[in-house]
Amino acid sequence: MTRANHDSATRSAEPGASLPRPRDSSAFKRGAILVAAIAACVFNGCGAARPSKYYQLTLASDAARVQTGDPAPVTLLVGDLMASHLYRDDRIVYSSGGTQMGTYEYQRWAEPPTEMVEGILLRELRASGRYNAVYTHRSNVNGDFLLRGRLFDFKEVSGGSIVARVTFELEMRDLKNGATVWNHYYSHDEAVDGKDVPAVVAALDKNVQRGVKEVVASLDQYFVSHPAK
Repeated sequence: MTRANHDSATRSAEPGASLPRPRDSSAFKRGAILVAAIAACVFNGCGAARPSKYYQLTLASDAARVQTGDPAPVTLLVGDLMASHLYRDDRIVYSSGGTQMGTYEYQRWAEPPTEMVEGILLRELRASGRYNAVYTHRSNVNGDFLLRGRLFDFKEVSGGSIVARVTFELEMRDLKNGATVWNHYYSHDEAVDGKDVPAVVAALDKNVQRGVKEVVASLDQYFVSHPAK
Protein backbone atom coordinates (compact mmCIF):
# COMPACT_ATOMS: atom_id res chain seq x y z
CA MET A 1 0.00 0.00 0.00
CA THR A 2 1.36 3.46 -0.84
CA ARG A 3 1.65 6.12 1.82
CA ALA A 4 -1.06 8.24 0.29
CA ASN A 5 -3.45 5.29 0.21
CA HIS A 6 -2.48 4.34 3.70
CA ASP A 7 -3.06 7.85 5.05
CA SER A 8 -6.42 8.00 3.32
CA ALA A 9 -7.49 4.69 4.75
CA THR A 10 -6.33 5.79 8.19
CA ARG A 11 -8.30 9.06 8.05
CA SER A 12 -11.45 7.21 6.96
CA ALA A 13 -11.21 4.90 9.92
CA GLU A 14 -10.69 7.67 12.45
CA PRO A 15 -13.62 8.68 14.68
CA GLY A 16 -15.48 11.72 13.31
CA ALA A 17 -14.15 11.25 9.82
CA SER A 18 -16.62 12.18 7.02
CA LEU A 19 -18.38 9.26 5.36
CA PRO A 20 -20.06 9.23 1.95
CA ARG A 21 -23.69 10.44 2.29
CA PRO A 22 -26.52 8.35 0.92
CA ARG A 23 -28.49 9.95 -1.97
CA ASP A 24 -31.43 12.13 -0.81
CA SER A 25 -34.45 10.12 -2.07
CA SER A 26 -36.99 12.83 -1.14
CA ALA A 27 -35.18 15.43 -3.24
CA PHE A 28 -35.10 12.99 -6.12
CA LYS A 29 -38.84 12.42 -5.82
CA ARG A 30 -39.54 16.14 -5.74
CA GLY A 31 -37.48 16.63 -8.86
CA ALA A 32 -39.30 13.84 -10.65
CA ILE A 33 -42.69 15.31 -9.73
CA LEU A 34 -41.63 18.75 -10.98
CA VAL A 35 -40.46 17.35 -14.30
CA ALA A 36 -43.74 15.41 -14.71
CA ALA A 37 -45.80 18.53 -13.90
CA ILE A 38 -43.90 20.62 -16.47
CA ALA A 39 -44.36 17.92 -19.11
CA ALA A 40 -48.10 17.70 -18.38
CA CYS A 41 -48.46 21.48 -18.52
CA VAL A 42 -46.73 21.66 -21.92
CA PHE A 43 -48.86 18.80 -23.24
CA ASN A 44 -52.15 20.36 -22.03
CA GLY A 45 -51.33 23.89 -23.11
CA CYS A 46 -50.85 25.42 -19.64
CA GLY A 47 -49.95 29.07 -19.72
CA ALA A 48 -52.35 29.89 -22.55
CA ALA A 49 -54.94 32.19 -20.96
CA ARG A 50 -58.55 31.35 -21.79
CA PRO A 51 -60.10 34.31 -23.64
CA SER A 52 -63.15 36.01 -22.13
CA LYS A 53 -66.29 36.58 -24.20
CA TYR A 54 -68.36 39.74 -23.77
CA TYR A 55 -72.03 40.35 -24.53
CA GLN A 56 -74.32 43.37 -24.67
CA LEU A 57 -78.03 44.06 -24.87
CA THR A 58 -79.72 45.38 -28.01
CA LEU A 59 -80.32 49.11 -28.36
CA ALA A 60 -83.48 49.95 -30.28
CA SER A 61 -83.21 52.07 -33.40
CA ASP A 62 -84.62 55.56 -32.90
CA ALA A 63 -85.20 55.99 -36.64
CA ALA A 64 -87.89 53.31 -36.66
CA ARG A 65 -90.17 55.24 -34.26
CA VAL A 66 -93.22 57.20 -35.34
CA GLN A 67 -94.38 59.88 -32.92
CA THR A 68 -98.11 60.32 -32.46
CA GLY A 69 -99.60 63.29 -30.63
CA ASP A 70 -97.92 66.16 -28.87
CA PRO A 71 -95.24 65.40 -26.27
CA ALA A 72 -96.01 65.97 -22.61
CA PRO A 73 -94.47 69.28 -21.48
CA VAL A 74 -92.19 67.62 -18.93
CA THR A 75 -88.54 66.69 -18.54
CA LEU A 76 -87.86 63.17 -17.24
CA LEU A 77 -84.70 62.20 -15.40
CA VAL A 78 -83.59 58.56 -15.36
CA GLY A 79 -81.83 57.75 -12.10
CA ASP A 80 -79.51 54.91 -11.14
CA LEU A 81 -80.85 51.41 -10.61
CA MET A 82 -80.03 49.90 -7.25
CA ALA A 83 -79.06 46.21 -7.21
CA SER A 84 -77.02 43.51 -5.52
CA HIS A 85 -73.28 43.76 -6.19
CA LEU A 86 -73.69 40.77 -8.53
CA TYR A 87 -75.66 42.93 -10.97
CA ARG A 88 -73.29 45.86 -10.61
CA ASP A 89 -70.48 43.62 -11.85
CA ASP A 90 -69.89 42.37 -15.41
CA ARG A 91 -70.09 38.61 -14.76
CA ILE A 92 -73.14 36.71 -16.04
CA VAL A 93 -75.10 35.24 -13.11
CA TYR A 94 -76.70 31.80 -12.99
CA SER A 95 -78.68 29.79 -10.42
CA SER A 96 -80.50 26.49 -10.14
CA GLY A 97 -83.70 28.10 -8.90
CA GLY A 98 -82.80 27.87 -5.23
CA THR A 99 -80.94 30.28 -2.99
CA GLN A 100 -77.46 29.57 -4.37
CA MET A 101 -76.07 31.60 -7.27
CA GLY A 102 -72.82 31.64 -9.19
CA THR A 103 -71.11 33.56 -11.99
CA TYR A 104 -69.40 32.58 -15.21
CA GLU A 105 -65.72 33.50 -15.12
CA TYR A 106 -65.11 33.87 -18.86
CA GLN A 107 -68.62 34.90 -20.01
CA ARG A 108 -69.22 38.56 -19.19
CA TRP A 109 -71.31 41.60 -19.98
CA ALA A 110 -69.79 44.57 -21.77
CA GLU A 111 -71.30 46.72 -18.96
CA PRO A 112 -72.93 45.88 -15.62
CA PRO A 113 -76.62 44.91 -16.03
CA THR A 114 -77.81 47.95 -14.05
CA GLU A 115 -76.11 50.31 -16.49
CA MET A 116 -77.35 48.43 -19.56
CA VAL A 117 -80.98 48.50 -18.40
CA GLU A 118 -80.71 52.21 -17.54
CA GLY A 119 -79.30 52.92 -21.00
CA ILE A 120 -82.08 51.03 -22.79
CA LEU A 121 -84.77 52.75 -20.72
CA LEU A 122 -83.25 56.14 -21.49
CA ARG A 123 -83.13 55.42 -25.23
CA GLU A 124 -86.69 54.04 -25.32
CA LEU A 125 -88.14 57.05 -23.49
CA ARG A 126 -86.33 59.47 -25.79
CA ALA A 127 -87.36 57.54 -28.90
CA SER A 128 -91.01 57.52 -27.85
CA GLY A 129 -91.23 61.25 -28.54
CA ARG A 130 -93.73 61.57 -25.68
CA TYR A 131 -91.71 64.05 -23.56
CA ASN A 132 -90.03 67.37 -24.04
CA ALA A 133 -86.72 65.90 -22.90
CA VAL A 134 -85.24 62.85 -21.19
CA TYR A 135 -81.86 62.93 -19.42
CA THR A 136 -79.90 60.91 -16.93
CA HIS A 137 -80.01 62.10 -13.33
CA ARG A 138 -76.21 62.48 -13.45
CA SER A 139 -76.52 65.16 -16.14
CA ASN A 140 -77.40 67.82 -13.51
CA VAL A 141 -80.31 69.03 -15.67
CA ASN A 142 -83.32 70.32 -13.78
CA GLY A 143 -86.19 67.91 -14.39
CA ASP A 144 -89.83 67.60 -13.48
CA PHE A 145 -89.93 63.88 -12.65
CA LEU A 146 -87.31 61.37 -11.53
CA LEU A 147 -87.43 57.66 -12.43
CA ARG A 148 -85.54 55.32 -10.13
CA GLY A 149 -85.80 51.72 -9.01
CA ARG A 150 -84.15 48.42 -8.22
CA LEU A 151 -83.05 45.45 -10.29
CA PHE A 152 -83.80 42.23 -8.39
CA ASP A 153 -83.08 39.50 -10.96
CA PHE A 154 -81.03 39.37 -14.13
CA LYS A 155 -79.87 35.79 -14.46
CA GLU A 156 -80.03 32.32 -15.94
CA VAL A 157 -82.19 29.92 -13.94
CA SER A 158 -81.85 26.20 -14.61
CA GLY A 159 -84.12 23.41 -13.44
CA GLY A 160 -86.57 21.39 -15.48
CA SER A 161 -85.83 23.91 -18.24
CA ILE A 162 -83.57 26.95 -18.60
CA VAL A 163 -85.10 30.42 -18.39
CA ALA A 164 -83.78 33.98 -18.33
CA ARG A 165 -85.27 35.80 -15.34
CA VAL A 166 -85.59 39.57 -15.17
CA THR A 167 -87.25 41.31 -12.22
CA PHE A 168 -87.22 45.02 -11.48
CA GLU A 169 -89.35 47.73 -9.91
CA LEU A 170 -89.46 51.38 -10.92
CA GLU A 171 -91.08 54.45 -9.36
CA MET A 172 -91.46 58.03 -10.48
CA ARG A 173 -91.17 60.96 -8.12
CA ASP A 174 -92.59 64.43 -8.73
CA LEU A 175 -89.61 66.71 -8.08
CA LYS A 176 -91.84 69.68 -7.30
CA ASN A 177 -93.40 68.15 -4.17
CA GLY A 178 -91.35 64.96 -3.63
CA ALA A 179 -94.37 62.66 -3.94
CA THR A 180 -94.15 59.26 -5.60
CA VAL A 181 -96.80 59.40 -8.32
CA TRP A 182 -96.23 56.22 -10.33
CA ASN A 183 -94.67 52.77 -9.92
CA HIS A 184 -94.32 49.65 -12.03
CA TYR A 185 -93.25 46.12 -11.08
CA TYR A 186 -91.98 43.75 -13.77
CA SER A 187 -91.07 40.06 -13.42
CA HIS A 188 -90.88 37.56 -16.24
CA ASP A 189 -89.11 34.27 -17.08
CA GLU A 190 -88.17 34.08 -20.75
CA ALA A 191 -87.61 30.59 -22.18
CA VAL A 192 -84.04 29.98 -23.38
CA ASP A 193 -83.82 28.45 -26.85
CA GLY A 194 -80.60 26.49 -26.30
CA LYS A 195 -78.20 25.34 -23.62
CA ASP A 196 -75.27 27.70 -24.03
CA VAL A 197 -74.52 31.19 -22.73
CA PRO A 198 -75.29 33.02 -26.03
CA ALA A 199 -78.80 31.55 -25.90
CA VAL A 200 -79.20 32.81 -22.32
CA VAL A 201 -77.99 36.27 -23.35
CA ALA A 202 -80.49 36.38 -26.23
CA ALA A 203 -83.33 35.46 -23.86
CA LEU A 204 -82.27 38.08 -21.28
CA ASP A 205 -82.10 40.67 -24.05
CA LYS A 206 -85.62 39.80 -25.23
CA ASN A 207 -86.88 39.90 -21.64
CA VAL A 208 -85.42 43.35 -20.97
CA GLN A 209 -86.87 44.77 -24.19
CA ARG A 210 -90.30 43.42 -23.17
CA GLY A 211 -90.04 44.91 -19.68
CA VAL A 212 -88.87 48.33 -20.86
CA LYS A 213 -91.68 48.54 -23.42
CA GLU A 214 -94.15 47.84 -20.59
CA VAL A 215 -92.64 50.69 -18.59
CA VAL A 216 -92.79 53.13 -21.51
CA ALA A 217 -96.43 52.25 -22.20
CA SER A 218 -97.37 52.56 -18.52
CA LEU A 219 -95.71 55.97 -18.21
CA ASP A 220 -97.46 57.14 -21.35
CA GLN A 221 -100.79 56.10 -19.87
CA TYR A 222 -99.99 57.93 -16.63
CA PHE A 223 -99.40 61.25 -18.39
CA VAL A 224 -102.51 60.76 -20.51
CA SER A 225 -104.51 60.36 -17.28
CA HIS A 226 -102.61 63.09 -15.45
CA PRO A 227 -101.84 65.85 -17.97
CA ALA A 228 -98.94 68.02 -16.94
CA LYS A 229 -99.89 71.66 -16.35
